[in-house]
Amino acid sequence: MSSLHKSRIADFQDVLKEPSIALEKLRELSFSGIPCEGGLRCLCWKILLNYLPLERAAWTSILAKQRELYSQFLREMIIQPGIAKANMGVSREDVTFEDHPLNPSPDSRWNTYFKDNEVLLQIDKDVRRLCPDISFFQRATEYPCLLILDPQNEFETLRKRVEQTTLKSQTVARNRSGVTNMSSPHKNSVPPSLDEYEGMNEIVGPLYYTFATDPNSEWKEHAEADTFFCFTNLMAEIRDNFIKSLDDSQCGITYKMEKVYSTLKDKDVELYLKLQEQNIKPQFFAFRWLTLLLSQEFLLPDVIRIWDSLFADDNRFDFLLLVCCAMLILIREQLLEGDFTINMRLLQLISPAQSSRWVEDMNPFEAFHTHYESCLLESLYQVSVRPAAGLCCLRPCSSRQVIRKSLAI
Repeated sequence: MSSLHKSRIADFQDVLKEPSIALEKLRELSFSGIPCEGGLRCLCWKILLNYLPLERAAWTSILAKQRELYSQFLREMIIQPGIAKANMGVSREDVTFEDHPLNPSPDSRWNTYFKDNEVLLQIDKDVRRLCPDISFFQRATEYPCLLILDPQNEFETLRKRVEQTTLKSQTVARNRSGVTNMSSPHKNSVPPSLDEYEGMNEIVGPLYYTFATDPNSEWKEHAEADTFFCFTNLMAEIRDNFIKSLDDSQCGITYKMEKVYSTLKDKDVELYLKLQEQNIKPQFFAFRWLTLLLSQEFLLPDVIRIWDSLFADDNRFDFLLLVCCAMLILIREQLLEGDFTINMRLLQLISPAQSSRWVEDMNPFEAFHTHYESCLLESLYQVSVRPAAGLCCLRPCSSRQVIRKSLAI
């Protein structure tokens, strides 16, 4: 471990050991990359996503309260109402007198049941596709949710309802099961207007991976609950992207996609005109970039590093627009040479090899308070070169890559 690396870890520890966390200092440190040692990233993300307060003394009580609240959510939203444990002596409620499966009423409990099944099936499909090349999501979890998986109960969980419509397999609680558990109560906690669920697993995944690999066994055990609330807080900030009625407003996704192009026009008019000439609209590629916070455009280690900066920035989604614009500029030569078909494929299918070429060791990070122009003109922040062994040894020291030195405002 280099002396610079040790120094950065010490800087984080100094900030985090204070009775009251200095948020601006934590943001400044986190923006240039959070060390993975000692669970620092896990703790910093929880603070930056407003899950933990700045007062350290309140952490224990807040965590206990929120984790119990999550258990309550599981009881109310995942375990089907009306199904009780046999050993409690409570039987199914007979609702067929006033309600039955063919009842067309929107208030019918059966109607709600069938709609929930449709959503759960979509969640299950998404979760099964989550990072298939990462063993973490495929292997058995160390801390399965006993409330749901207890073999002694007779609850009809949402998971069991999905299994009625899929092939049977051995019951193993995998890490991805936690993602399913978190996604289901979140679906029930959002308004009806927020009706786009597909792809949200791509946002849950990096959060859950980070929390579930924390060296603190207690925090690892409750990674599912902590991820749920951090995910909920994050979705509260980006929920407008998923509300169709807001698409064309200044807080909607259409406006943000157009903002990527307007920024590109200011910084690289030649590339902007080329994309306009080919009628390549930002909706064709930027929708996924923005709504999923670049989680499908980069490998998981790179996503985690980018999110360090994204969560640390107080105007994080303005910063996201600039990163998207920087990505276009990084491949400008290919875009200027390509035709419509080639460019569409390039923008919609950025390969891991392509994104990995953007990830290289650079000079240490300088203080970055006026980073919006600086980011676009000179840097796209990303992880240092990763070791071949896997994800856990990310080099957390600050790094950057020059986009185009010839670019100027």
